Amino acid sequence: MANMPVSEMRLPPHLTHLLAARRLDTAKVSLSIPPPLLPPPLLTARASGLRSVPIQDVLSLPEVELMAILDAGLPTARAAVALVSEAACPPCQTALTLLEERVRLGGGGRLATTLCGLDEALGGGIPMGKLTEVVGPSGIGKTQFCLKLALLAALPEYYGGLDGRVVYIDTEFKFSSRRMIEIGQKSFPQIFRQEGLAQKMAGRILVTRPTSLADFTKSLEEMKVTLLQHDVKLLIVDSMAALMSLENEKATAGFRQHPLRGTLSFLKSIAEFSRIPVVVTNQVRSQSNDDGYHFSFEVDKKDGNKCAERFDSHLVAALGIQWAHAVTVRLVFESHSGHRFIKVAKSPMSPAVAFPFIVESSGITLLSDESIDVTGPEITSIRCQDISPGQNVLAR
Repeated sequence: MANMPVSEMRLPPHLTHLLAARRLDTAKVSLSIPPPLLPPPLLTARASGLRSVPIQDVLSLPEVELMAILDAGLPTARAAVALVSEAACPPCQTALTLLEERVRLGGGGRLATTLCGLDEALGGGIPMGKLTEVVGPSGIGKTQFCLKLALLAALPEYYGGLDGRVVYIDTEFKFSSRRMIEIGQKSFPQIFRQEGLAQKMAGRILVTRPTSLADFTKSLEEMKVTLLQHDVKLLIVDSMAALMSLENEKATAGFRQHPLRGTLSFLKSIAEFSRIPVVVTNQVRSQSNDDGYHFSFEVDKKDGNKCAERFDSHLVAALGIQWAHAVTVRLVFESHSGHRFIKVAKSPMSPAVAFPFIVESSGITLLSDESIDVTGPEITSIRCQDISPGQNVLAR
């Protein structure tokens, strides 16, 4: 809480105005407490010395050092710590208060996918201000899912959309304007019959195609101003694994995870400060260290079904454990038992559940809104078996 804006700390109005006048916008810069607010012991203990100490130091310094800075005794130092802690401590909320706020806001703070069962499991849809990962093997339907989300974010609010722009970072060159318009026409025929609306929706989606991690970071930096001005309502990266695969080919084994940390931190900061949903697709890789390939899209380069079957038995999400811990929601797209499934493998709003789906001209459609419970090793496993002949093959 040391970097919490002073305006949000619920301090007395005159103290807030005083800090603002001195350009002390966050508690992390320094702590400034006017004499009227100081307890009597601090008034006699060189309170001016306390004002020059950053708040994080006040709360972390040993008592002996704080006593030396204040030139005061132990009771005075402890009183200072108590005062600073009270100002910096976040307010508590009851579970009932949070529930009532969620009911009041309805579906606010989320981008509905229009897949009713999935939206219900996620508490209304893809959360804003968070990082959502869509992981699965190549050809399972991840890009189809992203195209539909981009369309929904661009739709006017009176049609259930977010009425904003979308930044779509297409690292695998799979984005298709024609396919997105087709999804819109089939999903919302009454809307797309209106003259010029399809072109308007397409004009709101900004597509960039970086060929390296450096290009990717540069693109985000250039768009940061637009993102922070709330013109953009959704950021999609399809896919992060493809970029990291290129970087890993250039880097030595000892530095493979280094570029991911900075990128991950940047994506999370965009989500949190812009309060928009950030959706990132991820590939799968072989769990075995002795495999000659790692990512699912590299299976086609190998020979025969035998290799693919061996790959299928050891699938895990790419990008590693650091990435897995950073995402708030993980949606796994997988196939087994002759069907495709969307599995909610990680979400603070839902237990692990799965929904069978197909890919149609209107995009992804759930076969049932009733969820299937997922337990044990199935939560983290990713399966990729052949789809039955009756299944649609539009997916990417």
